Amino acid sequence: MEIRYASHPQEVKAFDTSRLRQEFLLESLFNPDVLTLTYSHVDRFIIGGAVPVNQPVKLEADTKTMGAATFLERREVGIINVGGRGTITVDGTAYDMENKDCLYIGLGAAEVVFTSTDSANPAKFYLNSSPAHKNYPTVKASISEASPNHLGALTTNNERTIFRYIHTGGIQSCQLVMGLTMLKPGSNWNTMPCHTHNRRSEVYLYFDMPEDGNVFHFMGEPQETRHLVVRNEQAILSPSWSIHSGVGTSAYTFIWGMAGENQIFEDMDPVAPQDLK
Repeated sequence: MEIRYASHPQEVKAFDTSRLRQEFLLESLFNPDVLTLTYSHVDRFIIGGAVPVNQPVKLEADTKTMGAATFLERREVGIINVGGRGTITVDGTAYDMENKDCLYIGLGAAEVVFTSTDSANPAKFYLNSSPAHKNYPTVKASISEASPNHLGALTTNNERTIFRYIHTGGIQSCQLVMGLTMLKPGSNWNTMPCHTHNRRSEVYLYFDMPEDGNVFHFMGEPQETRHLVVRNEQAILSPSWSIHSGVGTSAYTFIWGMAGENQIFEDMDPVAPQDLK
C-alpha cells in the first residue's frame, strides 16, 4: 500500500511538475492479479484497483497501515467496474458486475473476492474507501439505475451526464459519495465553471480515453492554479482547498468519489472563470 500525505496549499505553490505528479497523480492502479492500493491522509481515503486475470484477487487489509484485521473492519467501500464482465463475492454472495456497474459494501464484511469472466477481457475494479461508523447493506446498481443529471452544452464544450450511485438519494453510506460523469462526443471540459468544497476531498479517475489521449487536469487554489497531464485509467487526488477541472483531447469518462464532513453533492464553493489565475 502506497501512502500519500496531506500538502499545504502554500507549500504546493512551489512544486515543480515532478513533485506535483508525485503528490497528486496515481499513475498505475490496474495491475494483473494484484490489489493495488493508495492510502491518502486526506480524509483517510483509500483508492485502489483490482484486475483478476489468471486468479481471483482478494480485498485485504494492510494491517500495518490500517491497524485492522480485515479491510472493512472499520471502513466502507464503493467499487465500479471499468473493464470487462466480472464478479465480486462478498461473504459468499456473488454479484455479477458489467462495465460501469457499482457495488457498495458496508462496514463489517469479512471477505471480498474479485474475479473476471474472461481473462482475455478482464474486469477492472476501481475502488474508493472511507472510514465508517455503522453498517449499511451491500447494494449493487447498474448505470441504468443511477440518478442521471444532464448538464452543459456542445456550444460550451461541456455537454455531459452525471450518474450518481452512492449519495443521499441513492445507495446509502456513512460518508462515501461516488458516481461517474460521461462527456458527450464533441465535448472535452469537465467541471467548468469550477469549484472547491472545503468540507470534502475528492478523487477523479479518468478512463474511456484513447491510447494517445490526454486530459489536462487543473488543480490548486483558484488564484494559484497548476495542471497535471493525465492519461487513461489514471487518478487524481484533489484536496478540499483545490479546484478540480479538466479538458481532454477528446471525450472521456471519469469517476468521482468524495468523503468528508457531509454527503451533500451540491455543497460547493463556486469559482467564476474570470476569477481564476
